[in-house]
Amino acid sequence: MERSKDVKIVVTVPVTHADAVREAMGQAGAGRLGNYSFCSFSSRGDGRFKPEKGAHPAIGTVGTLEKVDEERIEVICDRSILKDVIAAVRKAHPYEEPALDVIPLEDL
Repeated sequence: MERSKDVKIVVTVPVTHADAVREAMGQAGAGRLGNYSFCSFSSRGDGRFKPEKGAHPAIGTVGTLEKVDEERIEVICDRSILKDVIAAVRKAHPYEEPALDVIPLEDL
């Protein structure tokens, strides 16, 4: 098997900001599958975190465990635009430290 030219980006975001993050990813070129654009998959769940000293949380209070309704957004992205897509996610995302995964894909 060979490494694909694509990767999968997975990001979790408060439900209130999911559409903005998804739009930013699509505008940056992520989510292209054949003759389709802005393709993504989402699922909802609970995000949990505790802001520590020095944090500037968009949601919650330093020192307090938080639980937020979040959406997990998954998109396919060409490696050549990965840095641009990640920059777009960071700009649209309300958290100072977004949970962001980049998963290498294989051509089958």
